[in-house]
Amino acid sequence: MAHNQHNKARNSGGFVLIIFGALLLFLAPNTYPTNPDLGIIALLGGIIIGSMGFYIKFIRNREKKI
Repeated sequence: MAHNQHNKARNSGGFVLIIFGALLLFLAPNTYPTNPDLGIIALLGGIIIGSMGFYIKFIRNREKKI
């Protein structure tokens, strides 16, 4: 039983955050051309969400191994 739990994949959701952040970055300028405040907020949100996903997916696991 313990070996079975060892082989399970750990899905942390980092990849989903990266994709969602990238979608915000690409779609925000086209979605809010008349209201620049919402466009800027969406761009900043995409950068923040994408960077959190990158940290969760790649950097957090690398720090534990060192």
